[in-house]
Amino acid sequence: MKLNIAVLSGDGIGPEVTTQAIKVLKAIASAFNHDFTFTESMVGAIAIDKLGDPLPESTLKLCKSSDAVLFGAIGDPKYDNDPSAKVRPEQGLLKLRKALELYTNIRPVKAYDSLLNLSPLKKERIENTDICIYRELTGGIYFGEKQVSNNGNTASDVCEYSRTEIERITHLAFKAAKTRNKKVTLVDKANVLESSRLWRKVVTEIANEYPEITLDFLFVDNAAMQLILNPKQFDVILTENMFGDIISDEASVIGGSIGLLASASIGDQYALFEPIHGSFPQATNKGIANPIASILSAAMLLEHFKLFKEGQLIKDAVERSLALNITTPDINDDYKLNTTSDIGDFIEDFINNQDDTNVNILNRHLGQSTII
Repeated sequence: MKLNIAVLSGDGIGPEVTTQAIKVLKAIASAFNHDFTFTESMVGAIAIDKLGDPLPESTLKLCKSSDAVLFGAIGDPKYDNDPSAKVRPEQGLLKLRKALELYTNIRPVKAYDSLLNLSPLKKERIENTDICIYRELTGGIYFGEKQVSNNGNTASDVCEYSRTEIERITHLAFKAAKTRNKKVTLVDKANVLESSRLWRKVVTEIANEYPEITLDFLFVDNAAMQLILNPKQFDVILTENMFGDIISDEASVIGGSIGLLASASIGDQYALFEPIHGSFPQATNKGIANPIASILSAAMLLEHFKLFKEGQLIKDAVERSLALNITTPDINDDYKLNTTSDIGDFIEDFINNQDDTNVNILNRHLGQSTII
């Protein structure tokens, strides 16, 4: 298969982790005789600094002319710490999602067997957890009308949803549940918010078209608690934009690190793949950033194009790296000999030499991936 992939590595650790994802995709292309072309462009703080725009027109044009977008991370303290800043890196990502109509964000959450003892949660609570969060991505409070009073003492953000926006992601969530454990949990705040009551009404109607799927409801505050108390009860979580943003970050503690969580943002025409973590500026260029979320996002990219065998091979490689403690400090403070690049090298080596990777691990501490 031939794929043209736009690369928007962004800020902070974005370029480091994205480099590893590209390394792995190139290994897949070689192993399976695919043709992947990567074209880079700017987004976020780096684009503001150089061009004054968090999403330059050239970047948007590249994304629209590509088969998929591989995204890194955006954000910079000089903007985060300046509440008066009129132009912010995050505006670039929000604009990109809207321009490409990426209305569904898919975030898998899994408890890896080899990491159960490293999670801050009890092993018996998280073992066998396998959740997929479907977050609506182009509506709600992030995109609603925003106002600040003339004196600057009052501000508002409108949360607005239409039936169409709810319907299109709901169908995707129910179709996903059909291939999983056949349960959808709608997370909302219908006891308080009118927009949430519309969500309940529309989702309940659509559920009638999927009689084999069990539909459950949880208020977002209870859902946040249940994610910690009993995450195994969830299969597919369906929710609106802001709730999904918060819930999915919370869910990252199940696996032990936000550096493990990948995501896909899809629409009817375009698709973007990115780790859910931020730019982590404190770790920039230190070689300690975990690239696994970015690498797993690359696996989701392959699966989007029905390259399931290729995507599974990447996931198998990740599982093996975790089992062998080929990890960064966010996973295991006692195992600091592996850098961001080392993780990518190991997974690349696994793809190219599956039978020999366990032997090659003996050479990891030299910072190499020896081919035997």
